[in-house]
Amino acid sequence: MTASSTSRIRIPRSHMLSSWVLCALGIVLSVYALYVETSKESNPDFTAMCDIGQSVSCSKVFTSRYGRGFGIIGRVLGEHHILNQPNSIFGILFYFLQVLIGQIHTLSACNFLIMTSILANLGSVYLGYILYFILEDACIVCISTYIVNALLLGVNILKWTYLKRNLSKKKE
Repeated sequence: MTASSTSRIRIPRSHMLSSWVLCALGIVLSVYALYVETSKESNPDFTAMCDIGQSVSCSKVFTSRYGRGFGIIGRVLGEHHILNQPNSIFGILFYFLQVLIGQIHTLSACNFLIMTSILANLGSVYLGYILYFILEDACIVCISTYIVNALLLGVNILKWTYLKRNLSKKKE
């Protein structure tokens, strides 16, 4: 099975549209998270729209030590290491990568999309744990991102299943 044989399979518009909408939503959420974090760091009196109360505050989460490099990179490589970026930067890169690779309709590309989606969901579980048990906060933007990541994984699995089924039909 070659890349050219899989590229002729037409992916339903619903798969493509779902992926694009979820990635666009993920990018918007990530850009907003970056805006909130940088605004709060430059102006401690800044109040974000998602700061609803003491225990529902996204700026509290984004400016915590877990808001950069997942709270891990800074400890391992140093706080000023180039990889110790706000988590939202990683989110923006992830969603752009999903859009770009999502244009390639091969099983290899789908495997990559699924693997990166699994990593994003593992990150969501880790950050969700931090959010609830360590920071004792409810971040609307964070939870929305976790939902987007889960739905995107589902869409990627559906695309993989669709490609796999249609490739086996072509072989027959």
